[in-house]
Amino acid sequence: MVEKELTIQLETGLQARPAAKFVQEANRFSSDIFLEKDGKRVNAKSIMGVMSLAIGSKEVVELQAEGPDEQQAMDSLITFIENS
Repeated sequence: MVEKELTIQLETGLQARPAAKFVQEANRFSSDIFLEKDGKRVNAKSIMGVMSLAIGSKEVVELQAEGPDEQQAMDSLITFIENS
């Protein structure tokens, strides 16, 4: 399992369209991927789960991945969060 704490750089946070794109990116990988904020952990491949976290700009989340392509998943999702 790989984990990383990230600060959301997206101007609108991880809501609506950015959340949908994030979930779409997460679904490209076979690993289990989770997002955690304030002790609430959700499946990053679920749009409803990600939206339920109501992640705003400059908020800190923890990204976790476990599985055969966990490092590729982490690298891709970190790039998405930091550069979108």
